[in-house]
Amino acid sequence: MTAQSETTFAKTLGELLQTPGYVGRQPFDGRVRLVQDEVRENLTRKLRAGEDLFPGVVGYDDTVIPQLVNALLARQNFILLGLRGQAKSRILRAITGLLDDVVPVIDGVDMPDDPLNPVGAEGRHLLETHGLELPIRWLAREARYVEKLATPDVTVADLVGDVDPIKAARLGTSLGDVRSMHFGLLPRANRGIFSVNELADLAPKVQVALFNILQEGDVQIKGYPIRLELDVMLVFSANPEDYTARGKIVTPLKDRIGSEIRTHYPTDVRLGMDITAQEAVRDEAVVVPDFIAELIEEIAFQAREDGRVDKLSGVSQRLPISLMEVASANAERRSLVSGDAPVVRVSDVYAGLPAITGKMELEYEGELKGADQVAKDVIRKAAGAVYARNHGSADTRELEKWFEGGNVFRFPQGGDASAGVKATREVPGLSDFAAQVAGSSDDAVRVSAAEFILEGLYGRKKLSRAEELYAAPEPETKQQRGGRWN
Repeated sequence: MTAQSETTFAKTLGELLQTPGYVGRQPFDGRVRLVQDEVRENLTRKLRAGEDLFPGVVGYDDTVIPQLVNALLARQNFILLGLRGQAKSRILRAITGLLDDVVPVIDGVDMPDDPLNPVGAEGRHLLETHGLELPIRWLAREARYVEKLATPDVTVADLVGDVDPIKAARLGTSLGDVRSMHFGLLPRANRGIFSVNELADLAPKVQVALFNILQEGDVQIKGYPIRLELDVMLVFSANPEDYTARGKIVTPLKDRIGSEIRTHYPTDVRLGMDITAQEAVRDEAVVVPDFIAELIEEIAFQAREDGRVDKLSGVSQRLPISLMEVASANAERRSLVSGDAPVVRVSDVYAGLPAITGKMELEYEGELKGADQVAKDVIRKAAGAVYARNHGSADTRELEKWFEGGNVFRFPQGGDASAGVKATREVPGLSDFAAQVAGSSDDAVRVSAAEFILEGLYGRKKLSRAEELYAAPEPETKQQRGGRWN
């Protein structure tokens, strides 16, 4: 129901039957819709109207979304398979947008139950007792989504329910009576969507109970057969390594999942940048030049291809998001201390190493080198790749020749931005090239561009760099062959 205000919602079954426009139909025709039917009807309406189906989900328009739409139109339960950080949970939660704004349920029962077609013993008893005076309440779409992270210690009682002796004694029923049952998460998701994340981590006996109650509508609790014909859409997520290699999902459950949909990381750096810009939380006063944003995203792409990083574990999209936040915070800290404009530089990206190292599972070779060194190598490669992609044809022979002559340039890390621009004029051609790359007259952005150029050339092995760049500078003791920047 979308047209009525909450104050005019029906409070009894009799009032509900007289309500025009119930669940979007004019007038209400008495048919009972299952959750899959409800989702299908709302999805169909959105498709015809050209609405955004899953706001905030970026990069899946030609791959995941069409498969997902097909599964929903076919009224299927489904599973999303993908490595960490591929928006699986976000997609599952976004399906609630395809539910009605509110739906009526019987008031006074633990399990949300349809007043027109109750499946629970308590709901049927109340309907027989009250008839058209059956009290109802309205359930918002957000309350109709129930999510459970699967862990090995999850039990059948957690998901389905358990016998409650106290409840049986209060009602005067036997322990085998369904009315004596304390409902778990799955029955409490009746008339809604039930999501299980990391499905493969559930114990086999729990998986069996899960598919049995969904497929056949029955389950045994403490030896008592219980029958519940729930109206619920079941959706799953899992890591493909767990799903296929270790085979932890029992075969009957796999067979009963309608569609298996594979997610993926962004296939294009620009798509990744859009996701990071959407998700990163940072101070709006901090300026992130486009070349720095591209560098941050390229780091994730390079890490996914690095042989020292475990590809089965993947490199989460949370890496560039966290890195963007930390790099921006470092630029803000530098601004607060020195009074410099808060513009993110390459040095701020290096300051974000903690946001990188914790999101990469390393192979044996990577463990030998250490997470910090692997992360620094990935940043260097990323800088070289971004530089080559955008400025690879630029003529930097004069700049490179200056360094080949044994000259050393220490990049200023603080102070006035105009002083930084002045310092870049020591290197032939650097200041003009930085102005071109920056595309801005802002001195702080030009300083950031100059540092990016030097890092890009370093990434392409056109010049060398000392680690003094991100530590307190030390006096020169000897001239380095080939020159360097610090």
